[in-house]
Amino acid sequence: MSTTKTSVVEEETIIPTPEKQSFGARVAAHFKKWWWVHLIIFVLSVLIISLPVVYVAYPNIAQDAVNDSTLDIKQMVISDPTADSFQLNQTQVLGSKSSYHPQIYAFEAAVSLAGAAAPFTTVTVPGVISNDGAEIHVMQKVALSDSDAFADYTTAVMMNEEVSLNIYGRPGLKEGALPQTTVTYNKTVVMKGLNKLEGFAVPEFHIMIPPVNGYDMNGTVMIPNPSVMTITMGNLSMALSVDGKAMGTTYLNNLVLKPGKNTIPMLAKVDQSAIIGLLSSSNSPYKDGIIPFDITGNSSTYNGQDLPYFTKALSANKLTVKLDVAAALKEIGLNIIKSALTS
Repeated sequence: MSTTKTSVVEEETIIPTPEKQSFGARVAAHFKKWWWVHLIIFVLSVLIISLPVVYVAYPNIAQDAVNDSTLDIKQMVISDPTADSFQLNQTQVLGSKSSYHPQIYAFEAAVSLAGAAAPFTTVTVPGVISNDGAEIHVMQKVALSDSDAFADYTTAVMMNEEVSLNIYGRPGLKEGALPQTTVTYNKTVVMKGLNKLEGFAVPEFHIMIPPVNGYDMNGTVMIPNPSVMTITMGNLSMALSVDGKAMGTTYLNNLVLKPGKNTIPMLAKVDQSAIIGLLSSSNSPYKDGIIPFDITGNSSTYNGQDLPYFTKALSANKLTVKLDVAAALKEIGLNIIKSALTS
């Protein structure tokens, strides 16, 4: 019986060591696997950074730019007045030193005398690109929301060297590709007023005996207007008095007060007997024939309508002008001064 010897050969299994990846390859593999996580993180990061800029910083920057801007009124024309409206033609000039030049959209602006309790009207301000020196033209029929407030404004214009006008609104604003935002527009504009018509004068006047068409005095008045406003005031009647005693009424018809010196025809109905009596009495204080007349406005009408806001402004301002009545009487052959001295 034979014995068979089995030979066992052990084979060594060699497991290859994996090749070490480079850093770049590992990063690429990571992003390949987790790209969606990084996309979410990127989007969130953009939103975290951009949303505060768009919704917090941008509106604040826009508001600061509006606050730092200036507004100047180059001209203002008030025409076709009624008791509760007028036609407005106004040119405004925008001043801005900002590096931003956004679009400011048209908006409704409440207009008031600075410090007043209520606005007197609302105007539509056209849209404009906010460039330094940009002009804004407002042309519209203006309805008075508060006639008393407008009367306060016209009185302030009449009585002061300067007057402040407040303009308030909430316009839309857009800068480049950024979304539209809303800003507060609250500007106080300082304008020249009429300064009590300082410099008012009567360059010439004539006494008419007998009266012509019911008027017994005519001449011209010079009304200075240092403002940029052109104002259609209509037909004015103004009371004349001397030392508190009524002497008659003077009339300025179809008055349009323009910037600069305005020379206006004047008509008057006066108490000639009373005026001559002031000169001819033995105790007359006007020995030189020159009488100081006080002039106070008592009505303003246009197309047959009373304009109470202009009447209030006129009545607030008492003018005094010295007239050489003796010389005017001498023109028509009455030498009152000589007669008074002789008597």
